[in-house]
Amino acid sequence: MEKLKIAHMYPDLMNLYGDRGNLICLQKRMQWYGLDCNIKSIHLEDKLDFNQIDMLFMGGGSDREQGLVYNDLIKKADQLMQHINDGLPMLCICGAYQLLGTYYQSHDGQVMEGLGFFPFYTVGKKDRLIGNILLESEFNGHKSTVVGFENHGGRTYFDDQNLQALGTVTKGHGNNGEDKTEGICFQNLIGTYLHGPLLPKNPLLADFFIQAMTQRKGIELDTVLDDSIENIAHEQVRKKIISA
Repeated sequence: MEKLKIAHMYPDLMNLYGDRGNLICLQKRMQWYGLDCNIKSIHLEDKLDFNQIDMLFMGGGSDREQGLVYNDLIKKADQLMQHINDGLPMLCICGAYQLLGTYYQSHDGQVMEGLGFFPFYTVGKKDRLIGNILLESEFNGHKSTVVGFENHGGRTYFDDQNLQALGTVTKGHGNNGEDKTEGICFQNLIGTYLHGPLLPKNPLLADFFIQAMTQRKGIELDTVLDDSIENIAHEQVRKKIISA
């Protein structure tokens, strides 16, 4: 059985919203595909050999936790960005997504530097953008809807309009509640405000990461999963959001 390894970044600090469910979804789907998935927890000061990792996942955290994670990740930043450019799959939720930009300014004016991987910034507000959200998106050449739940005080703005969003907001707020963008998508990296967790509700998105991992390892997936139950659930959520 082919074995793949996912690094769960800072699970003790960046796990405000139960986003670990995304890892459970990936692990189970990979099992159904006949793959062995090992999830390795990475903590502050841990060494990480990116050549031995097939995907990175990082959830959301508060401002304090983001600061601690930034101070640790900045030491690995050059190497990490090189691997992202080379197609390393990575899913970053909420606070982890914000860290990828140039800076985050809290609602009281405090500024925290970001990793500067992408030309966007985030400004925190006291009022939060909360609720179900529906996106129009595209994965591996397939247009699809994405359903999720957002809960964030930060408003993220692109400095470069050539940045690719994860999707276009049909219902909900997205990056900032203004420009109808949500998240970013670069190579095999996705940053997003969608909690929930995200992947069980969107099997196409889960398979985007699985296919990225297997293609990089030269593994052919010859199994087609029966997603009829997942697709019915997705459609029910989509209809509920539209009719709300």
